[in-house]
This record gives sequence, structure tokens and C-alpha cells, in this order.
Amino acid sequence: MNSPHPFSRFVAILARGKTKMRALTQDEAEQAMSMILAGEALPEQIGAFLMLQRLKEETPEEIAGFALATRRLLDLPAEIPEVDIDWSSYAGKRIQLPWFILSALALAGAGYRVFMHGTDGHTPGRVYTQETLQRLGVPIAGSLAEAAEQLRRHRFAYAPLEVLNPTLRRLIELRPVFGLRSPVHSFTRMLNPFGAPMMMQGIFHRGFMEVHAGAARLLEQPRMAVFRGEGGEIERRPNKPTVVWTTQGSAPPAEETWPALLDSPHRPADPDMDTGVLARIWRGDADDAYGRAAITGTMAIALKTMGRAADQKRAQELAERIWDGRDLSRLLPERPAAAE
Repeated sequence: MNSPHPFSRFVAILARGKTKMRALTQDEAEQAMSMILAGEALPEQIGAFLMLQRLKEETPEEIAGFALATRRLLDLPAEIPEVDIDWSSYAGKRIQLPWFILSALALAGAGYRVFMHGTDGHTPGRVYTQETLQRLGVPIAGSLAEAAEQLRRHRFAYAPLEVLNPTLRRLIELRPVFGLRSPVHSFTRMLNPFGAPMMMQGIFHRGFMEVHAGAARLLEQPRMAVFRGEGGEIERRPNKPTVVWTTQGSAPPAEETWPALLDSPHRPADPDMDTGVLARIWRGDADDAYGRAAITGTMAIALKTMGRAADQKRAQELAERIWDGRDLSRLLPERPAAAE
């Protein structure tokens, strides 16, 4: 009789039926993801495992375990750069432009070191961070060592998921195969490769606020803010109140509501999604009240979470000063479409 495959126990834990199935412990989650990333699980097992997780929905312990397993395999440079903010970008935008990119670049220009990581292309019809940064003339890191050098020189770096872990990139690309997102979309946001003391998290489904806050506590992340961002990205919706959960280490999360910055509660979908607009807004060649509010409002959450402002009002005022004083030459001119 053939012996059970070593990975089969993790599938069995999730699939024993309504009365016997359970979530993985943090240790089990770490072991399971370690086997997947080491190539020790069969494709059929991985597919079953990811979709059973999707059906059950991930727990904070599972997200923390998956993140820890991945962190152990990161190809980190010998000298870890100092980073102030870890900023994940895995959703893509389809209704509004990715204004949060200008938030991150403005913070970097003000002296805060921002490391951004993410992926693109897994869902058709979306505008992704990597392609937007490339159009703005911002280089993409081909390794974590290159990202570290960019952080030292420019205080900003973006690395695609395949740089962090190629296997995770392949797994996240299974979304059209499954027709659903998988836990990979959730825990990659928690990787924080350079150990930044502050993480920003944007989610789409409200239930994941508790999951990410719980995982941050288990990972003893010094500071983190998580909120329902526009399109699931780390971007405050300025025309609606925003509920933000913040955590500090293992302490219970605090919940805070940030008011709407604009009077109009409705913003029509952008029919063009022309990312070239971002460069024109940055250079001051164009203006957009919604965009400006999204940019500064997102920065305000980051600044307060970092402890750079005592309250919401002062955080917003500081964000507006940073935006008004931005270095207009920091972005390269928009490249012609034919050169892209």
C-alpha cells in the first residue's frame, strides 16, 4: 500500500467535512507553505489546498505562518537598507487612477524611505503599479539588492513579486485558472522583506481588516494601518469616511474613522484610466480635486500611523505641506506612447 504523501495531511485538515475540518495552526501554515515553496507538494495538492483555503477563508494564524515561511527564503542583500514604510500593491486599479503612487513618491521626496512590492497582470482590465511606475520613469528593481541600492539613492524602490519569490508569482497567476483569488493575494502583502517598522495595508473586503490586523499582531509588526482602500489598493477614498485599523506590536488593534475630505459622495469611474495624467498632476500641469484629496488623504494615514502627527487634522496638514512642496523634477517626463 502506498504511503500518504507528506503534504496530504494539510489538505486533509481543511477537507474533513463541516464538523471535522479546521484552520491550520501558525506552525502548520508555515510548514505547508515551506513545502509548497520548496517544490515538495504536487500541483494537484497545491490547487486543492489553495481553493480549500479560499472556501474557508484565511485566519490571522495562517497568514502569519505563510508570510514567515516566505520570509525565510528571501534573497536579501548583505546590508539591509533602512526602510520607513513597507507598501504592498497587489490589487490593481480599474475605476480610478492609482493616485497612491504619487502619495508614496511624495513621502519619499520628503525624506521617508518607501519600499513597494506587488504584482501585475493577474486580472484583465486593471492598471497595475509596475506599468505605471515605468511610464513615470521610475526604475523597477530586478533584485532585492538592487532595491536596496535604489532606496539608499532615491528613498523609493519597487520590486515585483517574482523578485521576492518566483513560485508565488506563478501561484498568483492561477487566478484566471481558478476563477478566484487565493491566499497568495493576502499574505504576500505581509512579507515586508526589509523589516520596515511601519506597514500600510489596503484591502477590498472588510472582513480582511481583522485578518491582516491579527496577522500583524502575531508577526509583532511595530506599526501597521489597514483600511478598505479604493479598488483594494492602499488608497484612501476621499469622498467617503474611511475606517482604519492600526496595530502596534502585539497590542490589540485600534479602530478610527477618518472623515470624507470631499463633499460629493460620488466619483464617476474614469473611462480612460490614462496614467499619463499622474505625471501632469505631479508637475502641476493639471489639477484634479479628487486626485489631490486621495493623494494627501492617503499620506495623512501613513504619517499618523508612523507617529509623525498627533491627530488626523495635523496629519492632513502635514500631508498637504509635503504635497505642495514636492520636487516637481523627481519624475521623468512622460514617455511617448510609441516608446513604451
